[in-house]
Amino acid sequence: MEEFENLIMIEVLKAMQALGGRVTRKEVKREICDHSEAISEDKVDEVKHSKKTGTPYRPFDYRFNFAVKHLITTGFIITEDNRNLELSEKGRTTKLEDFDPIRDVRAVLSENSADDTDVEEETEIEEEPWKAELLAALAKMPPQKFEIFSRGLLIHMGVDLDDNIGVRYVGDGGLDGFGYITSDDFRTTRVALQTKRWDGKVSAPEIDKFRGAMDKYNAEYGIFITTSNFTREAMKTAKAGTRIITLINGDKLCDLVAKYHYYVEPVTTYKLKSFLRITNKAPIIAELLPG
Repeated sequence: MEEFENLIMIEVLKAMQALGGRVTRKEVKREICDHSEAISEDKVDEVKHSKKTGTPYRPFDYRFNFAVKHLITTGFIITEDNRNLELSEKGRTTKLEDFDPIRDVRAVLSENSADDTDVEEETEIEEEPWKAELLAALAKMPPQKFEIFSRGLLIHMGVDLDDNIGVRYVGDGGLDGFGYITSDDFRTTRVALQTKRWDGKVSAPEIDKFRGAMDKYNAEYGIFITTSNFTREAMKTAKAGTRIITLINGDKLCDLVAKYHYYVEPVTTYKLKSFLRITNKAPIIAELLPG
């Protein structure tokens, strides 16, 4: 396990450097899942069940959380809330070919006797509950209702949808929607929509099939929406050829729903930063009391 964590530490730094240095845990994990040459997507997605409770869990997530904490403890990453991560000066200037997790991290942790017992408690705050609730609601929708939902979202995004193509559920050539996008310079582009309300990942053959359906209506652009995710091969296939297909997975779908306030309402809340978090209550209260 320690060897795998060491590998993850390297991939975390590589991902954060590639993404510009300021990202969320989820974005780092997604970058590793989608592009890492050292860790396969199957390894990231692997699910096991607890021997004690039977609860499903992802071993990668657990090791990933430890790896990130190690990098925070040793000064490669800084964070205020354990969700948003930023490379420190040390992390930004680290050359990956010279980085040695055993020498640069493990040895330092050993000297400082770092305690990892609270890693799960610290890192499970990342997910936004409303996203899980939204995806659960979408997963329960009948396919036709999900298609209607997706077409409505595209309308909110400025797509002028055709009233017939992709709406009749039969004889639509495999499309779930078709419309037109007009840019600021008045250029109009034909766009096709495909939706999949799936649990498993969408594979490359599904992308090829969609591209074939696009041909029937000479669509210049494609949008593929799923409640789940896409395999690495599917991502490569979507970018191949002259007509690139935009892939929208469950997480991006939630972001778009929030951006366009589509069947959701924003709620403002506030979270205390580290300076105000009480870890030793008595001394803090004593300082705040007058006199």
